[in-house]
Amino acid sequence: MESLLFTPMDLRGVHLRNRIVVSPMLTYSAKNGYADDWHFIHYGRFATGGAGLIFVESTKADPRGCTTPRDLGLWKDEFIPPLKRIVDFCRSHGAAIGIQLGHSGRKARNQLPWEGRKQMESHPGVDRGEEWEIVGPSAIAQGNGYFQPRELTLGDIQKLVDEYGKATDRALRAGFDVLEIHGAHGYLLHQFLSPVSNQRTDAYGSTPEKRMRFALEIVESVRKHWPADKPLFYRVSAIDEAGWSVADSAGLAKELAAHGVDVIDCSSGGMTGRSIVDPEHPPGYGYQVPYAEGIRKLSGVKTMAVGHIIHADQAEKILREGQADLVAIGREFLQNPNWPVDAAEKLGVGKAFKTVPEPYGYWLDKRASAGFGGRPSTWQNGINP
Repeated sequence: MESLLFTPMDLRGVHLRNRIVVSPMLTYSAKNGYADDWHFIHYGRFATGGAGLIFVESTKADPRGCTTPRDLGLWKDEFIPPLKRIVDFCRSHGAAIGIQLGHSGRKARNQLPWEGRKQMESHPGVDRGEEWEIVGPSAIAQGNGYFQPRELTLGDIQKLVDEYGKATDRALRAGFDVLEIHGAHGYLLHQFLSPVSNQRTDAYGSTPEKRMRFALEIVESVRKHWPADKPLFYRVSAIDEAGWSVADSAGLAKELAAHGVDVIDCSSGGMTGRSIVDPEHPPGYGYQVPYAEGIRKLSGVKTMAVGHIIHADQAEKILREGQADLVAIGREFLQNPNWPVDAAEKLGVGKAFKTVPEPYGYWLDKRASAGFGGRPSTWQNGINP
């Protein structure tokens, strides 16, 4: 039986060599918003490892929206050349490449995760050492340990909508194939959707339709600058701790699709300090896959599954059972940047090494022909984490 995981897919005018996606993962390694050699190697190895689509981590259209001082930026033209270098390399090795645009809103200005992740009382701005202001839909802090944001004015909102459009144009000039809008994890667009963080009484609050307006205007602005032959993804928190549901996400997905979104990237949580999962019962394999399945069935919009997708047969099963259209893998790619090659061997895909560069593929093929490689998956018999 032919593998669905390794069946090519066309999204608008972009061809994916397989359904394996590198999920956008923040590495917090930029300097003043600039990509450098770290990012070149980090993303380049996923291309040589055989991924179909690679997402560059959450990149900010507004320096105030950086989660940490080490986030990537796209708020000025000077950021384009180092990103283009990454794009050109990844595309030269057969991978499509996308970039995620995000804004942390009231969750901005944090320490690096390995330094504590606490929100800092003050810090020089990422762009030029300017004052780093915390902003949000309403003057409501994320929770204990977070500072109260300034409520965005109508003028501020319109400027942000415009900045997303300008950042999209820069992404286009850098050569990206795909763009994703980050609307999950309690960040700014998610903040506007929730009555917990959005208590506005104007055109951007008070009803579900009005709370959705900011996200839809962002999508419209992005689509004005993003060509019709290039796909647009949108990441949602399919459920959150404040009561948002899969049905709510499916309703949002329908509206997003009507405004030009092609794929819903289905994550969860982030609206409060409380975890969406029970800390006494750590999540198991594919714990967020049912969200992608539910949104796909209720909305009719394509979805991408994420969350503890580890093994080849697990990923294949997600696609074969119609739970999602694409499979996004995150930390497992950090463990094994050649995951697609390993998966192809385990699934018995012919010419398993055809997606890696010839200096790798030639020797790996000889290794396999000598009887080494293609170790069986342990997913079915392994211990669920």
